[in-house]
Amino acid sequence: MRKIIVSSFITLDGVMQAPGSPEEDTSGDFTYGGWTAPFDDEVSADIMKKQMQPTDILLGRKTFEIFEAYWPQRADYWPGINDVKKYVLSNTIKKSDWKNSVFLTSLLDIKKLKDSDGGAIIVWGSSELIQLLLKNDLVDELWLKIFPVTLGNGKKLFGCGTIPAAFFLTEIVVTSNGVIIASYRRGGEVKTGTVGG
Repeated sequence: MRKIIVSSFITLDGVMQAPGSPEEDTSGDFTYGGWTAPFDDEVSADIMKKQMQPTDILLGRKTFEIFEAYWPQRADYWPGINDVKKYVLSNTIKKSDWKNSVFLTSLLDIKKLKDSDGGAIIVWGSSELIQLLLKNDLVDELWLKIFPVTLGNGKKLFGCGTIPAAFFLTEIVVTSNGVIIASYRRGGEVKTGTVGG
């Protein structure tokens, strides 16, 4: 069985839309694209380099289209991105010239992929896909980069698909710019109790 890891840049209020540039995703009249740029530093760059090691990725259609237009010519920044398998959940696109792109059409296809042999699969961007994965308890780990900014509106990491679930913190780094980089592993059911009881 393969692990599915969600890697996401989020604001303090959970917005994950268009972290990389103003043109990345303006849907819903989003005007704050590129909100992570002012926080770049050497620590976060080193962690990103580690998290961008070649491994299969899983994307929603919109994120795939953004990646397909951008990353094939920038493999020097993301080594191996052209060679890894890129699984795409879509009912509207069926093929791509970007090599090693495989199109899935259903939740069942994702479950079969997760049950197959192989290494971890990382989800980048893809807010709607993440909601589907969370709703069906298919997320094994969260790699979160939490930025000290609130945006109020925009696509959220945790939305209507989120189910009650516990996670264990496995790694944390705080950069000099106040970015919290934290990794969490799925940890069973939510436990409750009385504080001080």
